Amino acid sequence: MSPSTRRSIAVIADSDTRWKWGASVARQLAPGHTLDAYFLRGRSTPTERQLAEVGITPDSQRELSVTDLVGSEELAEAAVVVMAVAGGTVLTLTHSLGLAWEGRQRRPVTVSGYVGVVYEKMVDGLMTRAGTDVVLANSAYDAERFAAAFAGVGVDPGSVVECALPFLDGAPYLPSGERPFTVTFAVQPSVPKGRAERLRLLERAAGHARRHPGRQVLIKLRSLPGEHTTHVEADPYQHLVGELGEPAPANLQLVHGNMSEVLDRTDLLVTVSSTAALEAMHRGIPTAVLTDFGVREAHGNHYFLHSGCLASWDDLDAGALPRARPEWTATQGIGKADAYAAARERVSALGSAGSLPVLRPYYTPQRAGIYLEGLLSRHGLDLAGRPLPGPSGGGRGRVRGAVRRVAGRGAKRLYGVGRRRVAPALRRWGAV
Repeated sequence: MSPSTRRSIAVIADSDTRWKWGASVARQLAPGHTLDAYFLRGRSTPTERQLAEVGITPDSQRELSVTDLVGSEELAEAAVVVMAVAGGTVLTLTHSLGLAWEGRQRRPVTVSGYVGVVYEKMVDGLMTRAGTDVVLANSAYDAERFAAAFAGVGVDPGSVVECALPFLDGAPYLPSGERPFTVTFAVQPSVPKGRAERLRLLERAAGHARRHPGRQVLIKLRSLPGEHTTHVEADPYQHLVGELGEPAPANLQLVHGNMSEVLDRTDLLVTVSSTAALEAMHRGIPTAVLTDFGVREAHGNHYFLHSGCLASWDDLDAGALPRARPEWTATQGIGKADAYAAARERVSALGSAGSLPVLRPYYTPQRAGIYLEGLLSRHGLDLAGRPLPGPSGGGRGRVRGAVRRVAGRGAKRLYGVGRRRVAPALRRWGAV
């Protein structure tokens, strides 16, 4: 950024995972800027514990609605705005902020992207991000796909900038003889979705621990009881531990915490399709992408087809230690030196350019009015970017209060369940 520009970078996020991505991107793009967090109020608004687990503390933070955000003068004064939210919300913000900022001498540079691998609905999500000044692609593979899609609909493919997942860090893997060989199963909130399938995965992890009593097997949880994540978790693993057919072996442990810190003591990372696999591969940790329920688009593990890391629990029980193929990791931005140099250069050039063009998404009222109007109305806005009258707009405060009271009662019930049933199980299993 030039010295004359404002030295603050704002991150709009609606969950702990998206905050992790957005805040990490912000630190890569503008490490010397003030970091301001804007958390959208909703089901998955991160808790203070979840924020602490991410490990990036903003200089300021506030919780607000999309309608509040559109009218925020503080946001309009930021140098850069990173939209770490779902595609539909990116579109809502790009449209509404574009109208709100029209006529300003300067406006922020807007940045969007994806929290993890893009294995489904690529065009659907990409078109909702079109119109932000920079669209980050986490790999050369994604950058090529994104640019081709934009060119196909007449969007400037130059807005796509290749980088990498911003949280690929940590020390290279070195086996340690000072601790037990450690297997970490990185769970996912919605993959697989079914209760029976999730219980089966837990049983296989417990079975692996029994077959290898000299190993430590960790079940890396996504959240604590009562907390929410980006994706709805109907059957958390901590609720399923009491349903195991046999008592849990002593070398099986439930843990939560910062993934990078857990990987510091991991010798084999196991998952269905979590981005934790990419974090492990980046550090050279043996990584297994499970095939026990098939290689399927629904589970996202098809993304790893050429990685060399597809394996089953049977393979792991027999001693397999899959390692990612270098030619595959190179196309995924893994191991890339200073992956954000091009993005920093692009953002800096835009910030120094003076007056930027009016911010407009690809989906306009003329091109996709019905679709756009539906997305805007969900956030209490009309096509002009103004609050809707009634419960969705002007009366949203009263509705919000009622909803939060109901949610509060539900949270207390969840807390009671966690205190009476889950917490004792976690203590028995030696969890943190």
